[in-house]
Amino acid sequence: MRRNPTEPEKRLWRHLSASQLGGHKFRRQAVIDYYIADFFCPLKKLIVEVDGDTHDVEADFKRDDRLRNKGYRTVRFGNLDVMENMEGVLLVLRDALEGPPDRWMKHQAATTPNPSSEEEGL
Repeated sequence: MRRNPTEPEKRLWRHLSASQLGGHKFRRQAVIDYYIADFFCPLKKLIVEVDGDTHDVEADFKRDDRLRNKGYRTVRFGNLDVMENMEGVLLVLRDALEGPPDRWMKHQAATTPNPSSEEEGL
């Protein structure tokens, strides 16, 4: 865990900690599985990452894929987005928070019956 957040992380945290996103609660530097997320909304299983200039895109992809398979969603923003387009960042986060966690959508898809061949084409 990092002791000192970056300036973009500080700016985003001011918005997340003030519950400006529909009252959703976020945690900073949350440990999830073997990873540390910049921010995490437990209710929605939403991970928010603020990526700096030097980032291992391949490692991020593997991490996001592993966490997605466990029912988590990850939204990533670059430092520049957070510093220069906070309105856009918050809009994306509001959209991400509107839906149910992925684990509910997977369950719903798995329990929705497929039409039988007799019903097809009607």
